[in-house]
Amino acid sequence: MFSGIIEYLGTIASVDHFGQGKRLAVESGPLAEGMRAGDSLAVNGVCLTAVAVHNTVAEFEAAAETLSKTNLGLLVPGIRVNLERPLKAEGRVHGHLVAGHVDSTSRVLKIRKQPESTLISFELNEEIRPYVVARGSVAVDGVSLTVSRLDQASFACSLIGYTLSHTNLGIRKTGEMVNVETDIIGKYVVSVLERMGFSGGGITEDKLREWGY
Repeated sequence: MFSGIIEYLGTIASVDHFGQGKRLAVESGPLAEGMRAGDSLAVNGVCLTAVAVHNTVAEFEAAAETLSKTNLGLLVPGIRVNLERPLKAEGRVHGHLVAGHVDSTSRVLKIRKQPESTLISFELNEEIRPYVVARGSVAVDGVSLTVSRLDQASFACSLIGYTLSHTNLGIRKTGEMVNVETDIIGKYVVSVLERMGFSGGGITEDKLREWGY
């Protein structure tokens, strides 16, 4: 498990093919210290297992299934990636519980600079729509964010300067693909409600107002 608080902005050192998958070498800076083969690391929000570690470079193998459902298949040398080590059992959760299991990729629709933050809008596709909640948590490229705006076609998050400068969301451009993992607690809630006969569709601002929030 992770918390969505990025520890280091790494760099893809090399990408090699093996079968239908890829072997990614990631310059991981101080996070590589003490890391061994078999340890986990979240790369752009995807939980990967290290297969080798050389100085500050950790190597990971991503299978075809992972490449098809995340943006890891788009990585080339030089691209910056968000890195986070797994949570310690006695540690604080400063973001929210993130499993490292991406639900879908989403396209960056609009980036709008505001006086004290930057509002980034993302595509809301069918895979994630039932689980994205207004003012709820969502992990975008592994970054724990709060949904500030939500409609039937998109969701938006407001990012402060620290987040922009310490993650790759600060260099994202319109049209690029990001990994999205919705809140794991929300998934269980929706699953239970669906079993009870309630339909999904996401909790919008209108629904929150209707319910008195």
